[in-house]
Amino acid sequence: MENILKEKRLEKKLTLEQVGEIVGVGKSTVRKWENGMIENMGRDKIVSLSKALGISPLDILGIGDSENETSPIKKELNDIFDSLNSKRQGKVLNFASEQLNEQNNNIINIKDVIKKDKLIPIETIEQVSAGFGFHYGENEKTIYYTLRTDLPRFDFATVVTGDSMEPTLHDGDVILVRQNYDTPNGGIFVVDYDGTAWVKEVIINDDELILHSVNEKYSDRFLPVPPEDGGYWNIVGEVVDWFTPEII
Repeated sequence: MENILKEKRLEKKLTLEQVGEIVGVGKSTVRKWENGMIENMGRDKIVSLSKALGISPLDILGIGDSENETSPIKKELNDIFDSLNSKRQGKVLNFASEQLNEQNNNIINIKDVIKKDKLIPIETIEQVSAGFGFHYGENEKTIYYTLRTDLPRFDFATVVTGDSMEPTLHDGDVILVRQNYDTPNGGIFVVDYDGTAWVKEVIINDDELILHSVNEKYSDRFLPVPPEDGGYWNIVGEVVDWFTPEII
C-alpha cells in the first residue's frame, strides 16, 4: 500500500500539499498514509484519497496484491466494490478496515515494541510557515521512529520534501540539524532563503553562497554575500545525520 500511494501521487504529479488539500488534511498526514500509517483513517478520507489518486479504496486498505494488477482476487474485489451503491461500499470499507487492523495486530503490536525501546522516537517540525524562522511553536510537530541508537546530538529535526538531494537524501527522510555558525564549506545545510527552507550542499566562494543540489537535474543557486538590499538569507544549521523512518 505504501508504494502505490506514493507511486500514484507522483504519476499524477501531485505534491503532498496538493493531495492534502483535495482530501482535507495536512501534508504530514498524507506522508503518514504513504508510510503505511492508516489505522485511524476515516471512511470518507479513504474514498476521497482513492478518487484523488485514481485507485480503488481497497488498494488503500492493502487488500489484494497491489503489486500484481492481474491478481484474480483483487480484480474480483474491485469489480464487486464498484458495482455496489455508496451505502454498501461503506459497509465493505468498514469490514475491510476491521480485518486489516486485526491482521496488523496479529503481526506486531507497535506499543509493545516502543515499550521495549526498540524504536527511538524523533519529534520533527513541519515547514508550514515561511521558512523555519525558529518559531517552532507555529510549526506542526510529528513523531517518526528509527531503530538507530547512534544518532548524534542535534537541535531539531525536520523532513525532506522533494528529490533535489537524491541519492543522498530522499523524499520523506528525517534530517537532524545542529545550529552551526562556522563557515560552510561543502557540508549539507538548511538555508532560509526567499521564504523557503532549502536543504542543500553549501559552499561560500568569494562573494557568493552556492546552494548545490546532488540531483543533477536541478541547477545550483547563487546567493550574494552579504545579502543584497531587500534580500535575506540565513544559514539555519548543519545537517549532521539523517535516516529513513521506520514504517509502523
